[in-house]
Amino acid sequence: MAYRKTPAELRRLDAAREHLIACATAVVAEVGWSQASVTAVADSAGIAAGSVYQHFPSKSALAVEVFRRAAGHEVEVLEAVLHGPGDPVARLAAGVGVFTRRALENHGLAYALLAAPAEPAVGAERLDHRRRYRALFADVVREGIAAGQLPPQQAEITAAALTGAVGEVLAYPLGAPEGVDTDDLLTDLTATVLRCAGAAPAAGPPDPQESP
Repeated sequence: MAYRKTPAELRRLDAAREHLIACATAVVAEVGWSQASVTAVADSAGIAAGSVYQHFPSKSALAVEVFRRAAGHEVEVLEAVLHGPGDPVARLAAGVGVFTRRALENHGLAYALLAAPAEPAVGAERLDHRRRYRALFADVVREGIAAGQLPPQQAEITAAALTGAVGEVLAYPLGAPEGVDTDDLLTDLTATVLRCAGAAPAAGPPDPQESP
């Protein structure tokens, strides 16, 4: 009869695997994908390097799991905002704000997820998650069109432009975050996103130089 692990053993294995993923995520956030070796992750987890392979068949498999967990969580956070209460344009602005602030608060991990050089398996996951971001932006753009807040347009094309713009604007600040004014960056990025989608600009104070 084949040996079957007991429930207690399975729980220990699951806990060890989760601990390993958490340590690997922290290492990636600190040094990037290329420097996050199996040895570095094992040292962080307090285990022998060979023990990593009890949970993952390769460094690539571990890296993919780290990416899926971290990026998947960010997609879920953005989805909750974009599909939450409020009108479509307000939700679009709020989504950009939440995404940007979360990225800048954890810039090492955000840079790894968005822009840092990575092996092909992680790159494939990155493309898949960009498609998920595009789908979320497309949904809210369609809602804005239906509500009359945004002009008629190809929502998928606008969503692709928004996804690319947000990632590109954040890439440099995430790679070199010192000296970045988060409020200014967020204000400018949000304004750019809303212009791209065709939202009417908010009414500002009258120009004092204009005659009454």
